[in-house]
Amino acid sequence: MTAGSNVEIIRLLTSAFNRRDLDAFSELTTPDVEWLPVFAARVEGDPFRGREGIEAFLAEVAETWEQFRPVPEEFEDLGDRVLALGRLETRGRGSGVPVQAPWGGIFDLREGRVCRIRTFLDHDEARRTARGGG
Repeated sequence: MTAGSNVEIIRLLTSAFNRRDLDAFSELTTPDVEWLPVFAARVEGDPFRGREGIEAFLAEVAETWEQFRPVPEEFEDLGDRVLALGRLETRGRGSGVPVQAPWGGIFDLREGRVCRIRTFLDHDEARRTARGGG
């Protein structure tokens, strides 16, 4: 895939995540993909790794949230990295209360596939991290 298609890869990846289509998600990521989500029950802060990690993350999400859906609205192709900014739409499992929050995602790519995902609840923090190379 060419560098010009990086944004399209992230659109497809986000769509697959929101559908909970792990096969489509896995096709767009490297086998060793690392995900550092903004919401995770893990106190250690270790990333979720590989397909098994994504499955574990989705299980944690399902325990807490009836709905958990990132909605990217702006994209910036930074070469081997894409910054996506938008909102996170959630609904608490117990309360049923819908909540929207700012959301940012940094997607690092290797050979046309996503190898690392980091998410934020602050657009400025996501921008700084993406542009700072962190």
